[in-house]
Amino acid sequence: MDQHQVEQARQRLLRMRSETLREVQDSRQACRDLGQDGVGDIGDISANTYNRDVLMNLSETQRQLIRDIDAALERITQGEYGECLRCGEEIAPRRMEVRPFSRYCVECKAEVEKFGE
Repeated sequence: MDQHQVEQARQRLLRMRSETLREVQDSRQACRDLGQDGVGDIGDISANTYNRDVLMNLSETQRQLIRDIDAALERITQGEYGECLRCGEEIAPRRMEVRPFSRYCVECKAEVEKFGE
């Protein structure tokens, strides 16, 4: 990747990070707000508990995305962005466009998912 592409990726990653942090904060607030509208019946309590669990799982997924984005930003700083962490080959530009925080090329990602790291 040339410097211009790397800088574009960095800006995109920073935007994604900011948006995801905002979503996490919104989810946390929604969790705090659930059930605060008075004493409900057992059905309301059950629904609120389920909704809270869904929001908390969503937040964990978002936290993982932030960690992935931070790792990609670190690879940019180290000059290793766009290189597969497993085989060292360049990750396809299209893949980096779709998932700018990708760590592996398509072939290595398939192996990692199949056999683990």
